[in-house]
Amino acid sequence: MTVTPHSDEARPGDGLVKAGGIVFIAGAVATLATMAPLFLDVDPFPSYAWAVCMLMGVGFAISAAGVLRSAAAQRRAARASQA
Repeated sequence: MTVTPHSDEARPGDGLVKAGGIVFIAGAVATLATMAPLFLDVDPFPSYAWAVCMLMGVGFAISAAGVLRSAAAQRRAARASQA
């Protein structure tokens, strides 16, 4: 008998994907904020503000880790159900 998780149950990796999405969105907002002075003809932000834009990549990496963790858990469950 195989046990399948319900759609409302948290699965391995779900938290990482959600956290990665939030971090990615924060990085996207920071990117828009740091790019705006270039188009609005005002003084640009200091370089540390540009470093915050790197959160987009960090968020993507966190989400990718969550997807890989979820895939590994599904693979383990599939192997366990065959045995």
